Order: sequence, then C-alpha cells, then structure tokens
Amino acid sequence: MEPELLTHGPSPATPPSATPASATPASATPASVAPASATTPGPAPSAPHAPPPGATPAAAAPPPADAQRTNLWNARTRVLRRPTAATLTAAASPTTANPTVADPTAAPYAGGPPGPVPQRWWRYPPRRPGGGGGTGWGRWLRRAGLAGLALVLLGPIVAFLVGWLIFPTPTPDDLSTSQVATISFADGSPLATVRPEGAQNRVKVGLAQVPQPVRYAVLSAEDRSFYSNPGFDIGGIGRAAWRQLTGGVGGGSTITQQYVKITTGQDQHSLWRKFREVIAAAKISKEYSKDQILEDYLNTIYLGRGAYGIQAAAKAYFGVDSDQLTVSQGALLAGLIQSPSRWDPATDPAKAAQRWNYVMDGMVAERWLSPAERAAAQFPTAIAPRPPGGGVPGNNLGHIYTQVKAELENDGISEQELNQEGLRITTTIDPLLQKNAADIAGKVLRAQPPNLRASLVSVDPRTGGILAYYGGDNGVGLDYAQVLKQPGSSFKPFVMAAALQRTPPIGLGTRYDGSSPQTIAGQTVANSDGDSCGSCDLKTAMTRSINTIFYQLAVQVGPAAVAQAAHQAGIPEGLLANPSAGIALGDKEVHPGDMASAYATFAAEGLYHAPHMISRVETADGRVLFDGGNSLGEQRMDPQVARNVTESMVNVASSSLIPLYGGRPVATKTGTTQSRILGQNNDAWTVGFTPSISTAVWVGTNDNSPIKTSYGTPIYGRMVPGSIWEQFMNTALRNQPVQQFSKFAPLGKAPSSPSEDNCDNSDNNGDNSDSSNNNDNSDNSDNSDSSDNSNNSCDNSDKHKRHHNSDNSDNSDNNNSDNSDNSNNSDNSDNSGGN
Repeated sequence: MEPELLTHGPSPATPPSATPASATPASATPASVAPASATTPGPAPSAPHAPPPGATPAAAAPPPADAQRTNLWNARTRVLRRPTAATLTAAASPTTANPTVADPTAAPYAGGPPGPVPQRWWRYPPRRPGGGGGTGWGRWLRRAGLAGLALVLLGPIVAFLVGWLIFPTPTPDDLSTSQVATISFADGSPLATVRPEGAQNRVKVGLAQVPQPVRYAVLSAEDRSFYSNPGFDIGGIGRAAWRQLTGGVGGGSTITQQYVKITTGQDQHSLWRKFREVIAAAKISKEYSKDQILEDYLNTIYLGRGAYGIQAAAKAYFGVDSDQLTVSQGALLAGLIQSPSRWDPATDPAKAAQRWNYVMDGMVAERWLSPAERAAAQFPTAIAPRPPGGGVPGNNLGHIYTQVKAELENDGISEQELNQEGLRITTTIDPLLQKNAADIAGKVLRAQPPNLRASLVSVDPRTGGILAYYGGDNGVGLDYAQVLKQPGSSFKPFVMAAALQRTPPIGLGTRYDGSSPQTIAGQTVANSDGDSCGSCDLKTAMTRSINTIFYQLAVQVGPAAVAQAAHQAGIPEGLLANPSAGIALGDKEVHPGDMASAYATFAAEGLYHAPHMISRVETADGRVLFDGGNSLGEQRMDPQVARNVTESMVNVASSSLIPLYGGRPVATKTGTTQSRILGQNNDAWTVGFTPSISTAVWVGTNDNSPIKTSYGTPIYGRMVPGSIWEQFMNTALRNQPVQQFSKFAPLGKAPSSPSEDNCDNSDNNGDNSDSSNNNDNSDNSDNSDSSDNSNNSCDNSDKHKRHHNSDNSDNSDNNNSDNSDNSNNSDNSDNSGGN
C-alpha cells in the first residue's frame, strides 16, 4: 500500500501508541545513515545488500532532531509522508535483515530517506515491479498517441508539399473545350442534342479594358478579400468540407480557386478535388500577380447566354464592349456568376435584382462605391436573349430542355459543365406520353379562340418522375407550366385532408348546410348559379363542389391547417402565405406541376416523392455525376387520410362528364377562377389521378383576359381543360391493366352508401334542384371500394349528348352566385376561385 501524501507543513505529532521508524528502540539493530564526516572508506552498497561476512556494521550517527521526531520528510518530492500501519510495524521489528551501509561520500542529511520516484504522464501505466518498460497496452497506447499527434501536425504539411511538387499550375490554355451534350427520353431515345457555341463566343481582353468599378463588382460578388488572401480561404474550405461530409454541397471558393476549377474542368463535389484546387490556387498566387489572375478569371468565367468572359457577356446582355460597361451593368453581370441560367433577368428578374442589390451594397461596405453613387444607381435594362441554337429544340421540347438545365443547377451541376463535360442526361419523360400531350392540347386548342393557352404536367405517383411536360408549343417562349395561377375548386381536396386529420376526424359522412348564399365568418359565400343542398355530406359536397360547405369547413379547421395539408401533399412551402378561409376555394396561386405532384401524394396513399425530370447524369468519360435511383419517398400523410381524400373525389369525373374509358377508377377535381369581369372566368383546371399516373391541366390566355369557347361562352374546368385531361389520361392508360384503389376504410363518420351518393343530375343543367334523396348512382358490382361511374346516373345520357363537345361547365368554383350563364349551352358558372 502506497504511503499517503501530505502537503508540506509541520510534522504531525506521533501518537503515543505508535513508534515511528526514526525512533528505533535500543534493542533493535537499526539501518544507519553515516554523516559526511564518517571515515568508513568506499561506497556504500545498495540498501538490500548485506555487509561482507564477518564485517561489523558501522555505528550510525543520530539523525537531526526534526528527523528523529518524524522521519517523514522526503527531500526529493518535498512532501510529507504519513506513516502507515505497515511502516510502523516494519520500524518496530527487532531485527533488520539487510541494514543499510552509509555512503561516506553522500551529501549531508537532507530531511529523510528518498521516497518513490513520482510517475510522469508519459510513463503511465506504472512500470511492473522489477521489470523494464510499461505494460504492453500502455506502450502501444503511447506510441499510437504520438503517431496520431505527428500525423495531425505533419500530415497536412507533407501532403501539401507533395501536392505542390506533382500538381501542375493551370493556365488559360488549359481551359476545357466545349463538347456535345445529349438529353434523352426515359427510353434512351434522343430528346435534344446541345452543341455549345462557347468556343466561338469568347474574346480575351486585357484587364485595362475592364473598368475598375466592374472589377470591384466582381470582387464584391465572389471574393472581397481577393487582394489579401493567399489564393484560398481556410474558413471557407472548412465550411465546404463540413457541408460535404454532412451530405451538403461544397462551396467556399475564392476567385483563384474558381479559376482553377474553370480551367481544369474539375468540378466534382469531393474533398480530393478541393485539396487539388487549394494547392493549385496557392501555386498560381505564388507565380502570378493578383491582377493577372483576375484578368484570366474575367476572360474565362461563364456568364450565361452562351457568353464566356466579360467581353462576350457585355455583348450578350447590353450590346456594348467591356470597356463601356457601367458600374450598374457590371454589378448585374457579377451577380449572375454563381447561377447565370437561373438568374438571368429575362428568366428571373426578381432574383437578378436581388443579386444586383447584394453586389452594390457589398461595394459600399468595402468602400469601392460611395453611398451617394449607390443611391443614384438604377437597375440596368438588359437586351432580350437571342434564341438558343446548337440543337436546342424550338418546339414544346424546348421547355423540357430549360427545366433540365434548372434541375441540373439544383443538383449542383452547372451549365458550364453541361457545355464542357459532354454530359449524357437521361430524363423521366416518356416519349409517347409527351407526344400525346402536345398533340391533344394542340388539337383541342385549335378548335378554340387563338388567345387560349394550355399546360399539362403528368407525374408518376410511385416515383415522382415527370412523365409528360407541356408548357406550350413555343419552346423558347413563355413556359405556361411554370405560371402561377389560382386553382379554384381543385384546391378543395386539401380542405378535406385537413378535416380528416382533426381529432376526432371530420369524416366524409359529416353533413353540413349547403344552402346558398350564406354569411360565413362575416363573408357572403354563394354556390355556383344558386345551386344548393339543404344537408349534404362531404363526399356529396365534393362531387357537387358546394362552395358554402367547404368554406364552412375551412373556417372550422382553420386556414393554416388547410395550407399545412397542402404542403404535406407537395405544394411548395414558399406558396400559400397568409391564408384566409378563401383558400378553400383556391384563392392562392400554384403551378400546374405543384397540383399534379400533390395529387400524386394522394394516389400514393400519403407517400410523397419529390417531382423530378432527371434520372441520371454521366460525363463523356463515364463518370456518374448524378443517379436518382429509386427514391423511397417520404410518408407525409397517414395512408388512411390520403385514401379518404381519394374516396371523396371518385365520383367527380363521371359527374363532370369526363369519365375514363371503361369506367376505370379515377379521382378527379375541376376548378375555375372568376374574372374581374362579371360573369367571366380567367383560369380553368382539371386535376386527377389513378394509382399509376397523376395529371394536371390548366387553360388560360396569353393576356389574362377572360377565357371563352369558340361559341363565346365562359370556359369552366370540365370543359376545355377537362377534354384535354380526359383524352390524355385515356391514351396514357390504353392497354394498361385496370388498377383499383386500395380498400376504403372511413375515418370519422362514413359517407352514405355508394348507392346514395346524392349526385344531382340537374347540378350540371343549372336547375338548382336539391337531389339529396337521389340514390341513382354508380354501378359498384366490380369494386366495392371505387365507383364504376360509366353507368352513373349523374352522367345523364341526354345531357351527355347535349355536351359531347365538352361545352359543359363546372359549377364549383366561384363565390358569386350572380355569375350566371345566359346562353343555351348550360355553361353554368363556377365561382369558387374568383375572390
């Protein structure tokens, strides 16, 4: 047992019952310590050795008085040692086996015998008694720790030195040449072949030909410490490394690092590429002046519109040479560097303005621009971009090309890589469905006024892959699949989803007052053309699109809950801000693709798959830059909730006279948005799905004027968009097996039996009768869970004959009951979205 250590201080009194080691009894033979004046010649043997045979031990001189008192002082460790029971017992022993022989050359007594040598941290664990070295694991632990420390300290230095020797310094002559990129349909057939014109659209200029304010604008946008950093930013590299290790995208590059990336064409998101980039940037900074690096950068950077370098960009955006650029024009170009395709002012003027402000404010912060000059600066006007060439389609496929480029940017693949890497891009677009979408939309619109426009987006609910994307026939014009429009009554399923997620759930069988008009939460709400029902359950209200019921429901569950349910299904988070009860009638803007994707979540029973158009991207040398694989999706909504929402819509297609061939089960909702002109409409929608395909169709005009048929009557959701949707879905599902929705298990109160759907045939004729007792519904003999609507009494044969040209209206969508149709075509008005 190790003696207990005490701090330096007065010696404790010796207990009367204990005999300290220094007070050896007279009868005992003590181990002596000779003073320095002792005459015994020769060195003293070590303590455990006995004296030679026959030798008489030298008489020991008494220790100093304080040592006699305590014998506890250890001069080596300068601490007091408390005697233990073992020590006292040994000291009281009458004999000593091996008395110590004093060393005549030893120094004078220094306060007691030496204690044990204290262990140092590098000697732990303690050595084994009588053995050399530490224990096995201790030695390995020490060695491993020292090796790890050396690796941490010396590894980066050695790696940097090796990289300095083996990595060449890039020059502008190393700039990767442009290569042909191919975009393919899902089956591998060519969709577009892009032949970049970058090699012909580059003109080198000296730094003197770039005005100083334009240079400062580029530094403000990309690297404000350019003239002071060593070519790389340690903090930025650390942040980029952390993002890559945690699954994000890199970044944090200085202008010098960007120049390396451009000239070498190496843009992989990897730590190895970042390592090479840092070394090359350091070598460039060592070998070239900062002005030379900036000049080379400005001559190689891609700025969109096929323009490589500041001179080509000045021509492409403003029609001037680089030396004529103003500070505002330079700030616009500088703001585009990170994403020139998406932030082009012709594509996204709001983002272009935001970046311009960022650059200009940065120049003021760095004192490169005075506050007065900043206040006087105006956002510059860029010239219109020229039509794309080099194989970019000018027909409806041109919009797919544009969306592919945008999606590449989102996946971290730049347009410059598209032009230089010879990318092979495989999309999810089905070539037959794409052709059908364009042909059907074109055929239907040719029979209507020339100002009508249409878009169609079709999504696979099982993967999120976009199967068809039609934004208009002019592939270099406005993409109508990207317009934001109010969806009208096609938004009502999200109100249903919010109600079903209440505690307790508000089921499809819950009944409400469907009379019209009503004052609800201070707002006067009316059904279409005075339609009403004294007491309708929610499934019937969805089929007949009763505005007053869904407005009540939105007030009951809360507009925020409706917006949340829409976000769950797939409407982007950036939309539906500050909702009111009018959200029940579709007063918030969405894209057609948003609706197709959100309805696809219902089709997949609450499993959300992000909509996408790209499945795989490879370079010309076979490197895979992106592989979409098979996404597992995200369960955003309870499957039973989604299935109940689907059930609420299964009778709409038949009621709207747009059923699928053979009574195939389908869930659908139409919608219309009222015009500011009384009795007219601005937008019309049809959205619907089967288990394998979800499609949204929008119809509007190119000038936001009222939408009318060739007869001059207002268009509603079931009419022109309904006709396009029905024809497309029938062709898409031709020769495909009929798929049933899963078994319906009601949440909350169950709806009336399928034979009591309360569908009022007169709803479509505008006679406003209450059909709550009408039980003539669909034939469900083949599937108890999904109505076979081909024989549905709502699909009145006489009415179907009168409206075989789809000039039958959707009565669901507007709040204004005065929006009546005075024509003889029974084009009843739909007022739900016209707030």
